Amino acid sequence: MPRHEFRPGRLIAGTAMLAVAVLFAGDAADTWRTPWYAVVPLVGGGLGLAGLASWVAYGVRKRRRDASQASADSSGVPASTSGSQAIR
Repeated sequence: MPRHEFRPGRLIAGTAMLAVAVLFAGDAADTWRTPWYAVVPLVGGGLGLAGLASWVAYGVRKRRRDASQASADSSGVPASTSGSQAIR
């Protein structure tokens, strides 16, 4: 059993921020030139994709949770309606 849930939105957001960090580290080391406005589509797109992935993952987890609760839930009828299990 896993210790925690898989959160794909966090993975995507972290990857996008890591890409921005690598771009600006390369610019700082004079390996390549990165314009300052390149961060806007990378961060915006990364956060948008992360939000979409989180929303989809939440829907999947909710559907699984609802299905498992519905299968374990009783129909609301007591176990014995004939009175043979009367309380003493």
